[in-house]
Amino acid sequence: MAQSRVSTVADLGEFALIDRITAGLPGSPAVSVGPGDDAAVFLVNGSAVVSVDLFVEGVHFRQEWSDPFDIGRKVVAASVADLEAMGATPVALVLGMTLPRDTAQAWVDQFAAGVRAEAERARIALVGGDISQADRIVVSASVTGQTDAWSPVLRTGAKPGQLVAFCGRLGWAGAGLAALARGFRSPKAVVDAHRCPAVPYGAGRIAAQAGAGAMIDVSDGLLADLAHMARASGVTINVESDRLDVAEPVGAVAAATGRDPLDFVLTGGEDHALVATFDLGDVPEGWLVIGSVEERAADDASFVLVDHVVWQSAPPGWTHF
Repeated sequence: MAQSRVSTVADLGEFALIDRITAGLPGSPAVSVGPGDDAAVFLVNGSAVVSVDLFVEGVHFRQEWSDPFDIGRKVVAASVADLEAMGATPVALVLGMTLPRDTAQAWVDQFAAGVRAEAERARIALVGGDISQADRIVVSASVTGQTDAWSPVLRTGAKPGQLVAFCGRLGWAGAGLAALARGFRSPKAVVDAHRCPAVPYGAGRIAAQAGAGAMIDVSDGLLADLAHMARASGVTINVESDRLDVAEPVGAVAAATGRDPLDFVLTGGEDHALVATFDLGDVPEGWLVIGSVEERAADDASFVLVDHVVWQSAPPGWTHF
């Protein structure tokens, strides 16, 4: 029996494909002009906060590990996490995509469904984008937020004497990546966490209102991202290992791979938890204290310590080059 031919994006064409993705998008009171014009138009309260992320097939996702729905969700979640890390309220999302000509229309439909589902969770409006042909799938996500009545929370505001706390999950996505790299599809909880992070939406604004000194989302790994914060603030951050919980599925992957479970918690990236510094008594409910900010010694080459020593069990986190 002859197999039916799969309809591809080349069959559909650029503009019909864009119409397919944007048809029936929910609106937002902040957006006066959405998809369909040369640019989107929207209003922000306070300062505008803008960030952009790239998602490259084979680097940020693999189609043999993630379905298009999860890839769409991940694009939104990882991008909006940067707004959360500034204490901003998400407003608008713009997507750019490159697709091979033989990409199935069904793949794009599922990807768009994932984008819409996560955008609804994050309370951000998809307001436009662009599509081009290439030999692999690449997605660019630009997000804009607003600071409302408070100032954005930067990486530079950590001060000695403050507490370090996080909100979200640590080590789950890293454990999921380790499982997938070994050819496993379980534990499902951590594999799903690699496919799409569980961003603590709204926690960034709560932290900003509570007076957070500095904040960042954990994309490269807890130690790596705390080092970015410590370097920007000119301080040293000490993490207390006995304050870190290892979730059961993370521990299961550590046992199966012969790794220290704290490696995943301290160095695993892509969970997009939020980590921030607070004055004593200002840590919001739902945030877990894991360390403190200390004066930086002039001869100290390390920005982040674990129990006052350099963590040497694994590299501190992800780097592209």
